Amino acid sequence: MALTTTERSVTGPPATTGSGSSLATGGLDALATAVVTLDGALGIAYVNPSAENLFKISLRHVLGIPLVEAFPDSPELDALVEQARVRTASFTLHNLTVMPAGQAKVEVSCTASPLESGGFSGFVLEFVELHQQLRMARDERVLDQSEANRVLLRNLAHEIKNPLGGLRGAAQLLERELERADLHEYTQVIMKEADRLQTLMDRLLYPNRRPKPVSLNIHEALERVRSLLTAEYPDGLRIRRDYDVSLPALMADQEQVIQALLNIVRNAAQALQGKGEIVIRTRVARQVTMSRRLYRIAAMIEIIDNGPGIPKDIQDKVFHPLFSGRENGTGLGLTIAQNYVQQHQGIIEVESEPGRTCFRLLLPFQANEPAPELTLAAMKYALG
Repeated sequence: MALTTTERSVTGPPATTGSGSSLATGGLDALATAVVTLDGALGIAYVNPSAENLFKISLRHVLGIPLVEAFPDSPELDALVEQARVRTASFTLHNLTVMPAGQAKVEVSCTASPLESGGFSGFVLEFVELHQQLRMARDERVLDQSEANRVLLRNLAHEIKNPLGGLRGAAQLLERELERADLHEYTQVIMKEADRLQTLMDRLLYPNRRPKPVSLNIHEALERVRSLLTAEYPDGLRIRRDYDVSLPALMADQEQVIQALLNIVRNAAQALQGKGEIVIRTRVARQVTMSRRLYRIAAMIEIIDNGPGIPKDIQDKVFHPLFSGRENGTGLGLTIAQNYVQQHQGIIEVESEPGRTCFRLLLPFQANEPAPELTLAAMKYALG
């Protein structure tokens, strides 16, 4: 475990204890960080919604309860708060195990900071679940890699398109000069391959178009995708729907979202070789963090197939451009899908094992709506 310290205390507006002082908690309610505030006697003064979700507790039930009762059998947490109290400074402890009363243990990182505000003295505890930290770090790497891939592919496509047009034009001129009809077969091969590469280059360039958001019913988009795949695979492929029809409309680019969904569902159908079952499921996801930003609700679309699965050693590569685990694959379908989803501030996750592969898309309902960043600095700003 690593313990770090910062020699400062947190200040902010008047805070609330169970006895009725006042705490401005609106900013804390909006954070993805799990936040618990303590009064001077180390009793629970406030728990934000993220902390309620993380620890499966309710502010109403723990308000005023001593920390040692709300989190029994958590000596490391008690020691961390004591350090912050004695030193009057912020301390962070990584790989910390806490045990909420009556709940399972949770692995977290925790920062304890003294809080002084309007005569109120206490502490702010900021918790981040370890698997959430890993996911945030992975998402940042994916975003950085995707941006680098886009720049590389855009430049590569431009460089290829220019000589490609000249190559096709030369083949056309050559065909006119050939007297033997049987030789035309070779010029036709050149032109067809040039056209195929031209289409490929267009696909590399097209995803960089900025989204044009409109009100979009995600189920209408999914039904369009389902009808296309049903026509492509009329026999042997079953597509089962599990929709939450209460989902509100998205503000999204209709064609980009449909293309992203189509690429993923088609990828699943190809993995099944047209024989098997695909489940398309929609749900509301709550308190979702995407690219270090919190969205209270988001649309979750899961595309699940019962195929052979994706080998563990290539699961991290399926979104890489020009990488394909299938013969005759271009390696662009999932790359384009990820690009479109990221342009809508969403993310794609994949989980796979033999017999079950799930691609999970998370899309904010209002992609351009500002959301608070998942940082302690944001929390301190909300307090002061």
